[in-house]
Amino acid sequence: MNLKHLVYFRELAHTQHMSKAAENLGISQPTLSYSIDNLEKQLGVPLFEHEGRNIRLSRFGKIYLKFVSSGLDEIERGNAILKQLLNVNQGIIKMGFTDTLGQHLIPELVASFKKKDETRDITFELFQGTTSELLDGLIKEKYDFVLSSKLPEVGNLSSKSKLDFLPIIKQEIMLAVPKNHPLAKYDAVEVKQISDYPFIAFSKNSTFRPLIDQILKNADVTPNTKFEIEEDHTMMGFVEFNQGIALIPNMAQVDNSKVKLIHLTDNDLEQKLYMVIKDNRFLPPSVSRFQNFLARYCKENYKNKHRLL
Repeated sequence: MNLKHLVYFRELAHTQHMSKAAENLGISQPTLSYSIDNLEKQLGVPLFEHEGRNIRLSRFGKIYLKFVSSGLDEIERGNAILKQLLNVNQGIIKMGFTDTLGQHLIPELVASFKKKDETRDITFELFQGTTSELLDGLIKEKYDFVLSSKLPEVGNLSSKSKLDFLPIIKQEIMLAVPKNHPLAKYDAVEVKQISDYPFIAFSKNSTFRPLIDQILKNADVTPNTKFEIEEDHTMMGFVEFNQGIALIPNMAQVDNSKVKLIHLTDNDLEQKLYMVIKDNRFLPPSVSRFQNFLARYCKENYKNKHRLL
């Protein structure tokens, strides 16, 4: 079935006048008449009834018009959306990121990107989750890209076989203690100083766990672990209520009246964060534009200035 024939049918149904419909469509009247005849033959029913020189929709035509109009409206809407997505100055960016990035880096990036007039019509759909959730969603194309740490496997698949990991920024690992803790009087401590206090560790399925374990191993520290927790905000709650101290990635919006973050003088390991993209996937120009901006911004404002998140 020819899509143009459906467009012709809709216009003729609206005007119910052959010459006027042909003029509106920019085609000859014989072409229009042929197209409608052809459509009626394919359907096996008359769509119009003739009354002298006038025509009107048949009972079948009235029913068919509802479906044709709805279908063509959806096609036109789809065309408009694709046109918008292919416009470098418009479109929707679907970005996933881990929770700690939502406190400072993501708002900073989006606000800086949208300062220019030509990027103000680009909108964002933002999603948060754990690294494993985000990478799984990226493989299923729920997002255009994600910002997260790196996992060797996603489900039962090697992440390298499906995803590209582009390093963009490093995140400092700090010691979190309650405000009334003995170590809270220091701005920086050595890792070995935590061994005397109850410790809150990341759970084994957390992406932070291997890094924290390596930091403790390098300092020859066996922590007095009381809790294992997967999510860093929950961990901060336990620290706040004096249930232990914890090594966590730097969090910008910590309540300084309840928890203090302390630098580690003898640790040079940081959490590496990546822009993750699915292999061989077409991305709209607006998404590529933001990705290029993101990489450049992080290089100029963090890497080149030796700043950690």
